[in-house]
Amino acid sequence: MSYRRGTLPEQSRCAKPADAAACPDPAAGPAWCLSACSWDHGEVTIDTPSRDRAASFDLGVAAYGQARPGYPDDAARWLVPGAGCRVVDLAAGTGKLTSRLIALGHTVTAVEPSHGMRAELERTVPGVWTLAGTAEAIPVPDSSVDAVVVAQAWHWFSPRHTVPEVARVLRPGGHLSVVWNVRDHRVDWVDQFTRIIHEGDTLAPSHREPVLDEQFAPIEHARFPWTHRLRPADLRTLAASRSHTLTLPTAEREALLTAVDELARTHPDLAGRDHVDLPYRATCWRARLR
Repeated sequence: MSYRRGTLPEQSRCAKPADAAACPDPAAGPAWCLSACSWDHGEVTIDTPSRDRAASFDLGVAAYGQARPGYPDDAARWLVPGAGCRVVDLAAGTGKLTSRLIALGHTVTAVEPSHGMRAELERTVPGVWTLAGTAEAIPVPDSSVDAVVVAQAWHWFSPRHTVPEVARVLRPGGHLSVVWNVRDHRVDWVDQFTRIIHEGDTLAPSHREPVLDEQFAPIEHARFPWTHRLRPADLRTLAASRSHTLTLPTAEREALLTAVDELARTHPDLAGRDHVDLPYRATCWRARLR
């Protein structure tokens, strides 16, 4: 289930209205909290290269939506234990995880700073509530959701600000859950593909355990092997969707994508095939708010 325009789930109310008289009718939906509530988040500082990399996804919305993998149901069930939960999908992108959580019966609000990504999400996941927001300033009320999930995005956040902000919106006993799709480099062509797309990339590997604080119980960890079927030619689109590729100078970007095309054309496990299975391990962490 998703938030539908014209409805507001029970107990989804602004906890700290800046001006109670200014609050519109709650029947307008959870988006009313954006203008009716205010929280002081202090100054959030993110280094310029990371900010530019994160912002680059506006340039690659189509490639991201077309080529990026989704997430297996087993991983989605583990990330949000229980049934019929209220969930914030934080930095939801084009809705790759959002759609799986809705299919499993959860009520999902997708929070995403990129206008282009939100537009694509609304197109591919009709009826879902999408809100403009960031991990450091989540536009939902205090103690209002059962889970906050973060797919393929934790490395863009400022943990010093994000962790207390997630704790603010979670109900006691709620979960913060983080997932990464990690390619299985034990497969030769996958290893070669990864070497090509990471050539010159200065961003450190990001699929590490998130660092939380004492507000959360000890973190749990799980991995779920799965495969994403695609055409060998789609490896170019997958490579083009990465922030490293999107921010390269034109000539360097084209050289990288040409190398990906050459791999797809010549590797014996790829050449001449209509489709291939790209192996992943959905690498998951979750922690319960005490």
